[in-house]
Amino acid sequence: MKIEGLVQESWNAVKILAALTILLGFAYPLAVTLAARTWFPAKATGSLIVVGSRVQGSALIGQDFKNPKYFWGRPSATSPYPYDAEASGASNLGPNNPALWDAVKARVAALRAADPTQSGLIPADLATASASGLDPDISPEAARYQVARVAKARELTQSQVAALIKTHTAGPLLGLWGRPRVNVLELNLALDALAKRAR
Repeated sequence: MKIEGLVQESWNAVKILAALTILLGFAYPLAVTLAARTWFPAKATGSLIVVGSRVQGSALIGQDFKNPKYFWGRPSATSPYPYDAEASGASNLGPNNPALWDAVKARVAALRAADPTQSGLIPADLATASASGLDPDISPEAARYQVARVAKARELTQSQVAALIKTHTAGPLLGLWGRPRVNVLELNLALDALAKRAR
């Protein structure tokens, strides 16, 4: 009788495992995927930015812009290369760590060298990496700091470039959460389009 009870309990456990595997391993993920693709198709596929038929990147992951004619994003702390989604994470360097200060000084020096005429304060988000190391956005102040350099490299007026920043500045979520931000990839694509029209 004890063996029969053990067999019955084992069989019940196998049935429960099979049912939960089907429900939580297949049915639930499939339902969530279908719902996301139906109601949020762009977000469900990675918030990809497509120009023509070519994927330029994702609105959620920064890119390593270094050319003076482009806006630069927040520094990335990922390795072995910047904005590596598989290595997302911060540097975890504390405010008193000399390595953090050395990194900030190097970034500030690079920004000063790229535009020696710019003597204003450098916004913090241009000198410090984000917690994810993948941040695709910068503050409007960080974008405005780069206007003179970008306008000169593109042979555009500063007012033309500043207008693009204003157009591509997103406000806080529902007007309540977060701060105004500018997506660097979207801004640079708009900049390319403006430069083509200006030719």
